Amino acid sequence: MEIAVVGTPEFTLGFQLAGISHVHNSTSDDDTSRILRELLDEKEVGIVVVDSAILARMPERLRNRLSDSISPTVLGIGTEEDTSLRENIRKAIGVDLWK
Repeated sequence: MEIAVVGTPEFTLGFQLAGISHVHNSTSDDDTSRILRELLDEKEVGIVVVDSAILARMPERLRNRLSDSISPTVLGIGTEEDTSLRENIRKAIGVDLWK
């Protein structure tokens, strides 16, 4: 299973330096939507990491599909506090690890 990263070049650079090669630098929200839809259908991708600010701008229907996806698991990370990772872990294992 591979890890894929979607975001701006500034966001993806650190992942590239860490050795992740499945990187997608998106230029617009439409481009990001297309990339995310394609990644949902790729069988070799197990985790998709997305900048949470970009993820928040995606259409609601796509966000819901990404949130419900088990394989690949979609993680939105960024500088702002975001509870989506916490919720994904709670849904996956049934326990809130922060309590």
